[in-house]
Amino acid sequence: MARYTVLGAEAIRKKGWWLAHKWLILRRLSQIGILLLFMLGPWAGIWIIKGNLSSSLLFDVVPMTDPFVFLQMLATGFDRFAIEAVIGASIIVVFYVLIGGRLFCSWVCPVNLVTDASFWLRRKLDIRTGANFLRNTKYWMLGMVLLVSAVSGVMAYELINPVSILHRGIIFGMGFGWFLIAAIFLFDVFVAKRGWCTNLCPMGAFYGLLGKVSPIRVRADARSKCNDCAECFVVCPEPQIIPAILKGEKRGIPPVILSGECTNCGRCIDICGEDVFHFGLRFDRSRTANFNEENNAALLKQQ
Repeated sequence: MARYTVLGAEAIRKKGWWLAHKWLILRRLSQIGILLLFMLGPWAGIWIIKGNLSSSLLFDVVPMTDPFVFLQMLATGFDRFAIEAVIGASIIVVFYVLIGGRLFCSWVCPVNLVTDASFWLRRKLDIRTGANFLRNTKYWMLGMVLLVSAVSGVMAYELINPVSILHRGIIFGMGFGWFLIAAIFLFDVFVAKRGWCTNLCPMGAFYGLLGKVSPIRVRADARSKCNDCAECFVVCPEPQIIPAILKGEKRGIPPVILSGECTNCGRCIDICGEDVFHFGLRFDRSRTANFNEENNAALLKQQ
């Protein structure tokens, strides 16, 4: 009999159902809403945005180009770019640098819906074993994609990119692309916990690099209230980034997640009944000052 426990039960009891699911619901509305915006054109003739996640045009004026696709184009040695592609890639880069690079993974990417479903089923079936990957595997994948593009002169990854395939497929019909999506779903369920997004996706690796300098961060200013329930660790797609900020007070580690691996999904905020986490700024002077005063006081007591 599978031992399946309801995550967030304590958060629901203390904060209420809405606050225990707020960021998850907003993410789903964002993902579905973005898909609907793209669908309005071909389905209803309302062209708010034309194209797909790789390349699109907003209101027939604002170009938007996925910078990961643009980087592959550069790697192929293609030297004739439309000015719209350059502007479009620049707009997207600036946007994700400001709000958090891997926010794309949790708030926009349609594959996240698939991998979150895999995570739910894996817990439901109580599958606890699986393959382990080196932490930097997806960055090696990113390098391989660019190397193949440079050597072959072809953006070969775009032929199998599940993000592009799923997004275009939902709008225009996918055919055999469903086999690739099903493979990712089954891989995450039976082979590796959050195997694709966390460990292998080169697109996620690229946006993670952008996220390293983002000013918007998840903070744990109330980490002294942590009761070690570890539910944030369970739901986080990148759990290795959490322990340092929760347990790093004695080592002088500020209570803010600075890693580009963070997807800004907000699940740690939802799931915590003690309200340890919240969205904030990278450099919150008032909170940092309070943290330094508390840390100095603790050091004086130890002396």
